[in-house]
Amino acid sequence: PVPPPPIGPDGPGHVPYGYPQYPGQPAYQGHPGHGHQFAPHHGAPGYGWSGMPLAPSNGIGIASLTLGIIAAVGFCMWPLSIVLGVLGVIFGVIGRAKAGRGEATNPGQALAGIICGAAGIVLGALVFVLIVAVSDDSADGPDVAPVDAGYSASSAADTSRCLS
Repeated sequence: PVPPPPIGPDGPGHVPYGYPQYPGQPAYQGHPGHGHQFAPHHGAPGYGWSGMPLAPSNGIGIASLTLGIIAAVGFCMWPLSIVLGVLGVIFGVIGRAKAGRGEATNPGQALAGIICGAAGIVLGALVFVLIVAVSDDSADGPDVAPVDAGYSASSAADTSRCLS
C-alpha cells in the first residue's frame, strides 16, 4: 500500500492539489465524494499562501512632502506657494490617515509635508502682505518729496522757470 500524503498546513482531511484521492481518506472539505481536486470558487486547494502581501501605498505621503517642500522653497512665487502649500497639507492629512490605518508606512513623510506646506502657506501670505503694503496706491503717480529745492540730478535744464 502507498502511504497517504503528508498533512498540509490546513490540517488533516485537506487534500493538496495534485495528490490523488486514496480510499479510506476523507474527501476534499466541503465536497463529500467530490472527485476533482480543484474548486474554482475556492481557489486552488492545499495552498495556504494567498500571494504576496499588498505593498504599502506611500504615494500620498511622498506627494505631500514634495508639494510642501516646493511651497516652502518657492515662497517668492506667492500664488503658487499658497496653492501648493494647501495641497501639501491636504495630502499630508490623507497620508497620515492612511498610515494610521496601516495602508502606508510613511507617517513621518506625511507629517513633514504638512509642516512644509503650512510653512509655504505662511511665507507666501507674508510675501503677499509685503507686496500689498509696499505697493504704491496713490492715483497721482509716484510719491515725490513735499519740498522741492530746485536741485535735480538730471543734466537737462529746467526751462519752465526761465519762461515765466
